[in-house]
Amino acid sequence: LLLVARCLHLISGAVAANLSTTTLRQNQKQPSIMADDEDLGDLPEPSLKNIIDQTTLQWVFVGGKGGVGKTTTSCCLGVQLAKTRKKVLLVSTDPAHNLSDAFCQKIGREPTPINGFDNLSAMEIDASQEAQSELEDVADDDVFGQMFADLQNSIPGIDEAMSFSELMKQVQQLDFDVVVFDTAPTGHTLRLLSFPTILEKAFAKVWELKDRFGGLITQATALMSGGADPQNAQEQLLGKLEETRAVINKVNQAFQDPTKTTFCCVCIPEFLSIYETERLVQELSKYGIDSHNIVVNQVLFPEKDAEELDEWYQGAKGGLPKEAQEVCSKLLARKKMQDKYIGQCFDLYGDDFHVVLMPLLDYEVRGVEKLKGFSELLVEPVDLEE
Repeated sequence: LLLVARCLHLISGAVAANLSTTTLRQNQKQPSIMADDEDLGDLPEPSLKNIIDQTTLQWVFVGGKGGVGKTTTSCCLGVQLAKTRKKVLLVSTDPAHNLSDAFCQKIGREPTPINGFDNLSAMEIDASQEAQSELEDVADDDVFGQMFADLQNSIPGIDEAMSFSELMKQVQQLDFDVVVFDTAPTGHTLRLLSFPTILEKAFAKVWELKDRFGGLITQATALMSGGADPQNAQEQLLGKLEETRAVINKVNQAFQDPTKTTFCCVCIPEFLSIYETERLVQELSKYGIDSHNIVVNQVLFPEKDAEELDEWYQGAKGGLPKEAQEVCSKLLARKKMQDKYIGQCFDLYGDDFHVVLMPLLDYEVRGVEKLKGFSELLVEPVDLEE
């Protein structure tokens, strides 16, 4: 029933997001990314400097649609945080880990120091694998352990919940000032972040049932324990659930505290990515998770306007060979499309969000030195007035 309710909730959220997007696009004029001086002065600073300066932050999530540059953004954010924090940890929760590829060094399940830094570490962990290995270590004569393993394998969705709990326990045991999460694509991330709220409600229901049907639960525990001490088995089972509940409650409180947790959305200037970002922002708001930063990656010449480039092209077109005309024509078409969606992004979020435009480069951002250079663009905004 819980999973069915959750599915209905997600569907209704998607419909609401669709209606919101359509209404906004019908009622608002799409501006150029080149804004008037007065407008620029009213907008929040287009950089992530607010995250760097907020020293109370402990959890920073970086997420968005697949292939938009989440790993690069999270690595660059970690590099900038390392300048002001004592110990920074990058954690990849995506099953397809990319931190090792970004830093060009092997990163494992334990915090691995990043070459060139003395206060930046990274780790790539698979929480579901950790939880599964913990279950496999249960001894055959451990009645309680076997009962809990059967419980985890029989209830749909509880394996992911326990994996989330395991992930949070691992991270909380580590001594770091701030943790940056390089998350999986949007759907997986929303499910991950919704677990604290969902499990908090589920555990409340379990405790209500325990109070109402304590005797029945004792009998069922005695039957499942195979003749072992039913009271002891019940206390162990409830103790394990209480331990998980305590972790979930603590995480939920931290997630909903904007002084401790924030979510940085990453997208590219295309329709599907902008729409996914709007859905993500709305879902985060429903869970009470702070989000006021958006990074737009792969922007062609963010400091220039498509109309200016087109004016130059029309004047120089006659002197260009045919091949060059085709290249410039496609480039301008792409630039016009990007400007349209960047304008929509500023329409939707420009008044309340820090929208950062990151340029499309002619090389891959891999390795510590390139990440350091690219990270400067997160805190030094592109001058749109040039």
